[in-house]
Parts: sequence; C-alpha cells; structure tokens
Amino acid sequence: MRKRIQDVVDKPEGDNGDRQFVTALHRGLDLLRAFTPEDRMGLGNRELAARTGLPNSTVSRLTYTLLKLGYLIYDDATGRYRMGVPVLGLGYACLGGIKLREAAQPLMQQLADDCGDGVLVALGGRDDLTMTYIGAARAARGMISLQLNVGSRISLGRSAMGRAYLAVAKPDERADLMHRLSLRAGPDRWPQMRAGIEEAAAQIRERGFYVNIGHWQSDINSIAVPFAAPQGDGPPMAFNLGGPAYVLSPERLEQELGPKLLHLVNTVKHIRE
Repeated sequence: MRKRIQDVVDKPEGDNGDRQFVTALHRGLDLLRAFTPEDRMGLGNRELAARTGLPNSTVSRLTYTLLKLGYLIYDDATGRYRMGVPVLGLGYACLGGIKLREAAQPLMQQLADDCGDGVLVALGGRDDLTMTYIGAARAARGMISLQLNVGSRISLGRSAMGRAYLAVAKPDERADLMHRLSLRAGPDRWPQMRAGIEEAAAQIRERGFYVNIGHWQSDINSIAVPFAAPQGDGPPMAFNLGGPAYVLSPERLEQELGPKLLHLVNTVKHIRE
C-alpha cells in the first residue's frame, strides 16, 4: 500500500495514459534528480531505489546506461555513483536561457548587501514538489548565511518561496499540486500545511509579499514575492529573502524587508518590459 501511495504522489505531470509519454526517460531523469548537493560521497543503487521508489533491477539498468553516457561516475572503492560533468552542462544551458535571472541578479546582490550579514536573497522555480534556486546573492562581506546556493532545493509546501509560487500558479496546476502535497504530508500534517499555504495567498493578495516565520525550518524566518511573467512569458517563479531568526525578526520582515523585496520584483518587471 505504501508503494502505491508513493506512486500517486510522485506520478509525473503529463503521465495520464499519454502514449507519447516516454516512461523510461522519466525514470532516468528521476534518478538524476535523486542526487542532492549533500550527497558528496555519492549514492548506491539501494539508496537510489529508496529515493525514487523504482525497483532495484530498474535502477541497476538506469545507472548502467547513465554511466555509459557519462552522466554518472562510478567509484570502485565505495560502490557509489556521483554525477558526471555532462549534467553540469545541462544545468548551465538552463541558467543561460533564463533571462529573468540575468536581470534580477544585480538587484538581488544590492539588496543582500544592504540587508547585511546573515541574509540570503534568492530566485527559484518549481521542480516537481520542490523549489530549486536558480539565482542567489548574499552580503559580500558577510560571515554567516544560509548554506543554500544555485541548485539547492527547498520544500514547495513549507517554504516561503514555494507558498508564493502556489499563490500564482494556474488553478489546474495548483489543484494538482495541492492534492499531491496532501498525500505526501499525510492527514496529520496536511491541515496545518494547507492553512499556511492559504495564509500565504491571502497575504500576497493583500500586500504583495508573504512572511514565513519558522514554517520551513524553526530557526529560519523569510519572506517571498511571486513573479508571474508578463503575457505568460515563461512559468511563474518566486523571489525570497531569508536568514536566521535572530537576524530577521518578524517586525523587520514586515516593516522593512518585505516592501524592499516587493520593490525589487516590481523593478525587475519594468526592466523586462
């Protein structure tokens, strides 16, 4: 039963009996997405099977194929796989095609410098049930900061960035994501998560930004502003600004930094227009 539920939660968008959908390709990409920046020692087949929900035999064939193509590297000493250089090429090709990132990066850096030590300003887009950082800036002279960079993934349902994204997602997409998030969270955690998502949408409708006090991590506070591309030029994204709670008090986020992040996003919109 557990595996069936997981299959429903992780069922890929577009895989609704579509004969054009290539399941084998989806599984290979899912395998690559199982790796995180924290997996410095690599992952073995069993770990990959656990993370993807795929059978061991399928994982073995996929890792063999990706190894032959150079997308994975095998360590004989540990019996684990690490990502190969070709994966990096795909990532940079993606970043190079995101014009919003180029326009926003200088403004993000200026805001991070103005905010001072401990603050991270980021831009992210949705990757399944997570948000992936595609741009990040921290104070040039800072000593402390969140250990997140381009490529880092955070929760769609609990983070300020994720909740801001959900606030502007198209109705069909949002309904599907809410359903999948509810299955992943379970009946005990979902009511509180849903209330937080709805509160984020209400705050964004009222003032343009959302304040998240410890919902992603208990000692982290953050704010977020969604970015819906004009004329539907690209998918929605979201900006956030976060840091340790002792640096970012709720009052500072509400009164000072929320309006500043909203101003940044409005400036980026005018640049792109």
